[in-house]
Amino acid sequence: MVAIDEIQHRPNLFPVLRVLADRESDPARFLILGSAAPDFLRQPAETLAGRMETVVLRGFSLNEVGVIQQPVHWLRGGFPRSYLADTDVDSAAWRRSFITALLERDLPNLGLNSTPQLLRRFWAMLAHLHGQTWNGAELARALAVSQPTVRRYLDILEGVFMLRVLAPWRSNLMKRQVRSPKVYVRDSGLLHSLLGVLDQKGLLESPRIGASWEGYVIEELLARIEPDEAYFWGTHAGAELDLLVLKNGRRLGIECKRADAPRMTPSMRTALADLDLDRLYVVYPGIRRYDLADKVTVVPLLQVAQADHWANL
Repeated sequence: MVAIDEIQHRPNLFPVLRVLADRESDPARFLILGSAAPDFLRQPAETLAGRMETVVLRGFSLNEVGVIQQPVHWLRGGFPRSYLADTDVDSAAWRRSFITALLERDLPNLGLNSTPQLLRRFWAMLAHLHGQTWNGAELARALAVSQPTVRRYLDILEGVFMLRVLAPWRSNLMKRQVRSPKVYVRDSGLLHSLLGVLDQKGLLESPRIGASWEGYVIEELLARIEPDEAYFWGTHAGAELDLLVLKNGRRLGIECKRADAPRMTPSMRTALADLDLDRLYVVYPGIRRYDLADKVTVVPLLQVAQADHWANL
């Protein structure tokens, strides 16, 4: 087996790899590593369709670092050098350098024709809108560019795994449903850098702490559950579900609440009825598990982030 790292810098290798992989007498095997999705590269990996398996690797998960480290993990994120830094100051410095290198070197190398300053403004604006529905028209006006341009920026940052674009669930309900996706900064540490949050005190005092918690929980759960499909759901009447996952024929709802004792809400009742959920989990930062209603359970993040919690789904 041959390992090739940073394949996004040499997309012209894909046709060669196809030929080598298709040799009948001695087919070759490759471990291809890169920091961009295959279909985002300037020369797509379509030439390897049916010949490869794609595995998305993320930073350290809460399950890997240990539940006792949850506050540090949430603040610093999962990038190894950020999480393992000696101090919060060192961690923040590494994240700032990472953001600068990505915007000034990596994205231009992938063919992005835009200034790093404009992309930084765009990314920072998305950080302040973290967990909200996409509004391309508003962002385009703020940046004085076209709507197709801001959509291109969104696709770029999603393609290099910096953003998660969570699609809305659409069904045949009579209610008017939200049709725009929600956008999250995938790594909580990068989110906090873009928001100017430097330490635990700053995080706890930030007006965006609830949104940060929601994105952090969603990333942890998607990594643990590995769903067949994942969505959010909302109606124009105000009902909303943070995360809807489909797994092994089951339909699970997840609400992310940063509260000491979450309670049943009208949105939860509506989601249970309208989406025909098998179960609804309310994930919070406490330590006690308890039932709110039939098929509704409040669960500590420290439990659901463990790999074996979802083993029977």
